[in-house]
Amino acid sequence: MINWLPFLLFVSGLAVGSFLNVLTLRYDPDGAGFGKAFHGRSHCPNCKKTLRWYELIPVLSFLFQLGRCRSCKTSLSWQYPLVELASGFVFLIPLYLYSPIKPTMYFSIESVVWVLAFLLFIVVWLIDFRLYIIPDEVNIALAGLGLVLIGAQGYYGQFGQFDGSFIGGIANIFGLRESVWVNHIVAAIAAVIFLGLIIFISKGRAMGMGDLKLLGALGLLFGWPDVLFIAAFAFILGSIMSIYLIFLRKLKMKDAVPFGPFLVLAAMIIFVWGKPILESYFRFFNLV
Repeated sequence: MINWLPFLLFVSGLAVGSFLNVLTLRYDPDGAGFGKAFHGRSHCPNCKKTLRWYELIPVLSFLFQLGRCRSCKTSLSWQYPLVELASGFVFLIPLYLYSPIKPTMYFSIESVVWVLAFLLFIVVWLIDFRLYIIPDEVNIALAGLGLVLIGAQGYYGQFGQFDGSFIGGIANIFGLRESVWVNHIVAAIAAVIFLGLIIFISKGRAMGMGDLKLLGALGLLFGWPDVLFIAAFAFILGSIMSIYLIFLRKLKMKDAVPFGPFLVLAAMIIFVWGKPILESYFRFFNLV
């Protein structure tokens, strides 16, 4: 029999991705916030013509129209299909997490938490990249998901020396594996203190309060020491990209670079490849 579940999940993700485009492009930092996303029908950003249903099919409409508005022929942003595809793959996370060893209810909770978290990562990426702002609503939502995950891990016994971390057994080196609540709360506090010191020393020029809140929320969500490596990877990725853009003369030394996208990208890397990357690193230096 054909397993239609991956297809159904992916198509559902495409539809949600279409909504994420509306949500992020209509976000108003000075007024209604995300409220504008729920007012008015979708329209062309150039000619303002209201779009018909066949112009709103995720990915396919963009391809069939060759990336242009049917009315005014203005080129449309590649953000539309790319975000839809990204959301589609996010909805496949339950298949990545699935393990017959895990209790069914815990697996369901874990899947919902991480799908929602990754959708919020996309929102952070798009809004911070465009407006240099990380909405408080998003940080609060991520922190809330972290609390749900902590409660589920504690209740179903999915935390310990070899559970509850995306870097595997290496997490034991850094301690705090006795209590899931202590682990994640300490991670959040450590993250806030770390970025808070950077903000204080740089007088707000190096980082913003949105970055601090985001890393704190990621601390609640990922726990210790995962959040430590998220911060480290984010700084490495941000530095590489900044140097590259300076080399191309598209960025000056004094120009600001949004840090939120690098934080969520680092979080995604830890989620998917954290264990093999860090195990290879520690073995290379004979640390384990």
